[in-house]
Amino acid sequence: METNATPPVAEAAPKPGALDRSLDLSIVVADLDREIDQRLKKMGRNLKMPGFRPGKVPFGIVKQHYGHEAYLDALNEALEKSFSEAVKAGGMRVAGNPRIEPKKTESATNLEFTAAFEVYPEFEVADLKDVEIERPTIEIGASELESTLGVLRKQRVRYAPVDRAAAKGDRVTIDFFGRKGGEPFQGGEARDYPIVLGEGAMLADFENAVAGLKAGESKAFEMSFPADYHAKDLAGQAVGFEVTVKQVNEAILPEIDGEFAKSLGIADGDVDKMRAEVDSNLRREVKGRLKTRVKNQVMDALLKANPIEVPKALIEAEIDRLARNAREDMERRGGRKMKDVPIRREWFADQARRRVGLGLILSEIVRANQLHARPEQVKAIVEEAAQSYERPEEVVRWYYAQPERLSEIEGLVIEDNVVDWALSTAKVVDKTVAFEDLMGQRG
Repeated sequence: METNATPPVAEAAPKPGALDRSLDLSIVVADLDREIDQRLKKMGRNLKMPGFRPGKVPFGIVKQHYGHEAYLDALNEALEKSFSEAVKAGGMRVAGNPRIEPKKTESATNLEFTAAFEVYPEFEVADLKDVEIERPTIEIGASELESTLGVLRKQRVRYAPVDRAAAKGDRVTIDFFGRKGGEPFQGGEARDYPIVLGEGAMLADFENAVAGLKAGESKAFEMSFPADYHAKDLAGQAVGFEVTVKQVNEAILPEIDGEFAKSLGIADGDVDKMRAEVDSNLRREVKGRLKTRVKNQVMDALLKANPIEVPKALIEAEIDRLARNAREDMERRGGRKMKDVPIRREWFADQARRRVGLGLILSEIVRANQLHARPEQVKAIVEEAAQSYERPEEVVRWYYAQPERLSEIEGLVIEDNVVDWALSTAKVVDKTVAFEDLMGQRG
C-alpha cells in the first residue's frame, strides 16, 4: 500500500476510467497516538543503547530515536485496516495497490486521506454460439514423413567446393561493395561473406545477381531496396553493388543410412527404428501445432466477444514482468554485456493488455463452468511431455518433487479445459491445412 506523507506536485488529473474508484479514509489521532506509544514501549523492552542496560532506555529517548519510524508503521497499518474494511463493506474487488494521499484539511482529532484505486471488471462471459472457429486437420502419412526426413538431412548438410556457376542451394563466399548516390553506405560492404542462395538471407534481387557466377568472377548491378525495408535510410532507395564470388560450394546431404540414424540418437543405427521414432515425434509435433492453432483462435474469439476494460494497474504489473523476463533472457543469451541494452516498456504494452484481459476472461469462464484442473489431467500432460526425454520416469518425478513446478502445467490444463468448453459452444468448422504451412516449411 502506497502512502505519501506530503501531497504530490499538482498535475493534470488523468481522465478517470470505468474501473477507477476512490474512498475517504479517516484515522483517529488519539487511537494512532496510543498505537505509537504501545509500539515504542514494546520496542523499549529489548532495546540496547550505549549507557543503558538492555530494556532500561528511557521512553523519551526511545521516542526521540524511533518515534518517526513507529509513527509511519502505525499509520500504514491503520490505513491498511481502514481501507480493507471500507472495500469489504462496499463489496469491491481491488485490482493492484491503492494510492493513498493526505487531504488538504485540518483537524485536531482526525487525519483524513483519499484512497484512489481500480477494481476488477464485472461481466458475464458472452455466448459463443454464433462464433465460428476453424479447427485445422491434417493426415500424416509417408509423404509427410519423407518431408520431415528431408528437413533433418538439410540440418546435417555439408558443403564441398565445385568449379561451376553458383545455383540455388549453393553456399557462396563473396566480397561486395555498395553505393547509394555514388557514396558508400553503412552495411553495404563485406569481405568473405558466406550466403546460401535461396535461403533468403539476402534480398532476392541481390541473390539473383550472384547466381550464375563462378569463383573468381565479378559483377556490377543495380537494385532497389523494398519500401518497407527495416533500415529507413535505405527503404525504397536505388543502390549499386559490385560483387565478387570467391568460392562456390555445393550442398551434400547425408544418405538415410545407419550413420544418419546414429546422428539422430539411434545407437545401433537401425534405420527402421529411426523412421518409427521420427514418425512418432512428428505426430506429436503436429498434434501440438494443431492444438496451438485452435487455442489461438479460441483466445482471439473470447477477446473479441468480451471487450472488457482492463485495470491499468494489472497491465503495468504485467509489463514489468515481461520486461524483466526479456532482460533476463538477453543476459542469459548474451552475457552481462547485454544488461545495459535499453528495453522500452511500450514494446510489451499490447502483449500485456492481451494477457491480462485473457486472464480475467478465462478466470470468469473457469469459475462459472467449474473448469479447474483435475489431478488426472495434470498427470496426463506431465507424462506426455516426459515422453520426449530419454528417461521419462525421471522427468515425471522431477515435476512432482515440488508441487509448485506443477503450477505451469495446471495453467495449461485450465486453458485446454476452456478451449474444449468453447469448442462445445461455438460453431466449429474443420479445415484441412497443408503440411508445409503447418510446419512453417514454405520457401
